[in-house]
Amino acid sequence: MKRFYTPEALWLLLLLIPLVLSYFYTERRGRSALTFSHSAPLESIPVGWAVYLRHILILLRLGGMALLIIALARPQRGDQHEHIVSDGIDIMLTLDLSTSMRALDFKPSNRLEVAKEQTQEFLTHRTGDNIGLTIFAGRSYLKCPLTRDYDLLSSFIEDLDFGPSIEDGTAIGTALVTAAKHLQAGQSENKVILLFTDGANNRGDIQPLTAARAVAEQGIRIHTIAIGREGRVPYPFIHGQDTIIREIESDYDAEELQEIARIGGGEFFLAESTQELEEIYKAIDELETTEVEIEKWVAWSEEFYRWLLWGSLLIFLEILLRHTRFRRFP
Repeated sequence: MKRFYTPEALWLLLLLIPLVLSYFYTERRGRSALTFSHSAPLESIPVGWAVYLRHILILLRLGGMALLIIALARPQRGDQHEHIVSDGIDIMLTLDLSTSMRALDFKPSNRLEVAKEQTQEFLTHRTGDNIGLTIFAGRSYLKCPLTRDYDLLSSFIEDLDFGPSIEDGTAIGTALVTAAKHLQAGQSENKVILLFTDGANNRGDIQPLTAARAVAEQGIRIHTIAIGREGRVPYPFIHGQDTIIREIESDYDAEELQEIARIGGGEFFLAESTQELEEIYKAIDELETTEVEIEKWVAWSEEFYRWLLWGSLLIFLEILLRHTRFRRFP
């Protein structure tokens, strides 16, 4: 963002027009520094390059004056800043990373890739919220604390993958407690857990419904999203360098996830396709709305010194050349 602090000074550029007209008038009339009684002997003398280059003097003068006038108008560059005055919602994304998320019922991608893609799309529609990321399988981990740096959070989501360090299983109760614990660091009164899973609880010391009640008592809403189709779904088994696709039984507990959402004052969603997951995120986006007050301002910095420097240099060069190489006889 750029501006002139005193743009009325630019009207001075019109003063250059008479200077140009005067120069052309003088050149057209011609002006001799010396007068000879007989100029025939001089006609055989070739015209030197300096004769043609003498016009550079007027160009230097015009350019220097124009730059000085622009400097007088005080060009400035503005950097826009914004500060979020009011708090948005504290949201903890809680994503299942168990091996069952490799299932290919979201062809051609697996469940995890689709969840990652739609989660990142969800981030583009949020403004002013503190959003964090918790992952879980047999255990739960904080992957990214609450932040408004959505680019950073998106990079954490993009890097999610199945690895040997992830203990397999589905510890839903533990995941809820971990997410709630890290939500307490947030300053907003509105706190939400978005729980994504494709399996039934089979690990951890905390039962999901017990965890849901404890979380709800802290004033935290819980939305649950079951990912994948019920019944038999294609699943990739890796044998060495070969991948064999076989069918496995999809075993998430829809009734338990519904009850978790009910206890947590949220909604239960079932995503059996990419489009359904996209619609679910839109629905959550509408459910979890907040008014965020953003204070914006522009910090202006002066840039006239550059124009002043170059204008002065051109004027100095014009004066130097006029009194040295292009000096005229009196």
